[in-house]
Amino acid sequence: MKQYLKYDEWSVIEDGFDPNNHEASESIFSIGNGKMGQRANFEEKYSGKSLQGNYIAGVYYPDKTRVGWWKNGYPEYFAKVLNSPNWIGINVTIEGFELDLAQCAVENFTRTLNMKEGFLLREFDAVLDGNKKVHVKAKRFVSLADTENGVISYEVTPVNFSGHINFTPYIDGDIKNEDSNYDEKFWNILNAEASEGAAYLESQTKKSDFRCGFAMRYKVLLNGKDAKYKSEVIQLNKWVGNHVELEVKQGETVSLEKYVGVTSSLNYKNEDLKNKAGELADYAINKGFNQLFSDHKEKWAEKWVHSDIRIKGDVAAQQGIRFNIFHLNQTYTGEDERLNVGPKGFTGEKYGGTTYWDTEAYCIPFFLMTSPADVTRQLLVYRYKHLQKAIENAAKLGFTDGAALYPMVTANGEECHNEWEITFEEIHRNGAIAYAIHNYIRHTGDKKYLEEYGLDVLVGISRFWSQRATFSPAKNKYVILGVTGPNEYENNINNNWYTNKMAAWCLKYTMESLNWVKENNPTRYNELLKKLNFKAEETERWTDIVNNMHFPYNEELQVFMQQDGFMDKEQVMADDLDPAQRPINQYWSWDRILRSNFIKQADTLQGIYVLEEEFSKEEIERNFNFYEPRTVHESSLSPCVHSILATKIGRIDKAYEMYLRTSRLDLDDYNAEAHEGLHITSMAGTWMSIVEGFGGKRAYDEKLYLNPDIPEQWEEYAFRITFKGNDLEVRVSASEVEIISHAQNTIELYLYNNLITVEPQQSKTISR
Repeated sequence: MKQYLKYDEWSVIEDGFDPNNHEASESIFSIGNGKMGQRANFEEKYSGKSLQGNYIAGVYYPDKTRVGWWKNGYPEYFAKVLNSPNWIGINVTIEGFELDLAQCAVENFTRTLNMKEGFLLREFDAVLDGNKKVHVKAKRFVSLADTENGVISYEVTPVNFSGHINFTPYIDGDIKNEDSNYDEKFWNILNAEASEGAAYLESQTKKSDFRCGFAMRYKVLLNGKDAKYKSEVIQLNKWVGNHVELEVKQGETVSLEKYVGVTSSLNYKNEDLKNKAGELADYAINKGFNQLFSDHKEKWAEKWVHSDIRIKGDVAAQQGIRFNIFHLNQTYTGEDERLNVGPKGFTGEKYGGTTYWDTEAYCIPFFLMTSPADVTRQLLVYRYKHLQKAIENAAKLGFTDGAALYPMVTANGEECHNEWEITFEEIHRNGAIAYAIHNYIRHTGDKKYLEEYGLDVLVGISRFWSQRATFSPAKNKYVILGVTGPNEYENNINNNWYTNKMAAWCLKYTMESLNWVKENNPTRYNELLKKLNFKAEETERWTDIVNNMHFPYNEELQVFMQQDGFMDKEQVMADDLDPAQRPINQYWSWDRILRSNFIKQADTLQGIYVLEEEFSKEEIERNFNFYEPRTVHESSLSPCVHSILATKIGRIDKAYEMYLRTSRLDLDDYNAEAHEGLHITSMAGTWMSIVEGFGGKRAYDEKLYLNPDIPEQWEEYAFRITFKGNDLEVRVSASEVEIISHAQNTIELYLYNNLITVEPQQSKTISR
């Protein structure tokens, strides 16, 4: 764990420049707007260690899968998240000396991520050769209002001298990925041209033929007014820009405002990219920095109204939750059904792909409660539109008749993960996708979704489970063999409890959904039967599997067993591990990890969290007390589930410990990997830890339940949620709970299992 950032309720602040922290800061201070984003790289040249990163949503590269021994069904490619051309660059030369923070003395350095208004600010003094000192202030944002525009204001003030200052704003297409093999580059440059005050670069991904256009405009100001300067056009094969030179007196401030329009072939025809990018850049420079920022700030204010969580009395916890909410909101906006929530968002390249099961298991609860229903619907429609690919994925593994296996990792619906135990064995992802449909409907009441899209997906998934389960004469039960559960520290095991549980649940829910559509829209039901080539006899086997699935259980301990043979392992507690050997995935061989009883993240407890209404508090407590001590929490997805269940069983101290870990996972760099990018999808788990954990929010049978508790470290906390289109706010203190309606309708909910009503625009306070 590394703590070098200042605590602040609305900002992340780095005070002082330490090159050893720079790559982690590049991740932490990243900005985005759903369509594009970037790491917090410096605008000026930096010759120290840095991971350059500019990303365009939906753009990827299908890199050939490389494995030692090829196996049938193996994914043909690994989808790389691509570092796109760098449009933020502004080289700076002062009296002939190039500004480079790796080469000069740096004083009074601060880097600030303003989460309330969505911008990155950097200020510092640089001491150059000859003891010349300049003060630099750089502010930038990618607009949430004008989502194809990025803007930079870069100011330089000579502190103790007068002289020449040169700016070189540019667009650089000669970039590479950190994870590229043999220094391979993934972009062709189709067009690179510059003129006075402007530049344009158009790039094309190799193989996948995504095209992106970047148009630049700029203006130079001296003390806030248009400046006189000399300019030179620079046009190279992969690099375009302008060179600007002017004389600046001591104490004067010269600033370069850089406006960029970014277009993609995802949204425009190839032949229109250049003109459209130019129009966007012209629009931005004419609108001006201040108005662009005002519009952007207003959009962020709207986001925070619905998604903010307020905590009194604990600045570290407050900063943590807002940091997580901020990155979620700037990663995915729900405006494009072709996009999803990438595990690193716009903060890094690691993992590849743009969609994991994390979206359904962790992110959907956040968007369900903080955004209009259409945002979550888009995520579900995304999977519906990939159904045929899921069927093809299953067919490659030998499944037939419309059985669908959704990918563990994907960019376009095809499986693109290149590890055997993930690609072939971690099939529980199918359960998360089906459960997300159920979760959406019980929170919105939108059962029509089943008729339109949901039933197609559920039938495909259930056909997969039906074929994947086999009957064991020895057990006289159905079994599911050779899988990896959520705990990736065990591979190729039999009868993972969570996988078996979700398989049975999916089959049951699909049959219930079939019956609902049949009863409520017989015409559509018959259309679906024909479309899916569905025969009623299929449900006979499904019913038999549901009634006779094997669920490992230990009678002596009265806990569900994570899989067959779990108790054959030496039972060691995580607290008994040598701290110098943690995280074990960085110190132990994979063989040793697989033979151990250590659990990477919630597995059996994941199933108990998802289907909590099926279990008594005593069952939850027994399983929690058995599994949590064996869990090393070396997945970013682990602490939140444990925090929620710990609150459920009254372990509020443990819940708070887990909450702080998940909320500050990246801020405090618990796993020493923030430099690779942030854990975007697990950030939704931080929100869940408060709203579903401490807030006790549940939805059963389309009814809302709240059972709030509060950590002793907090004076009060408040969150806002939407349920069936009704907007309400919940404020919790040690002595009372207040429900505040922002809705147009009367709201009914269960508070501590007592039915209460709250009239429109009114509030109700209940003593705890």
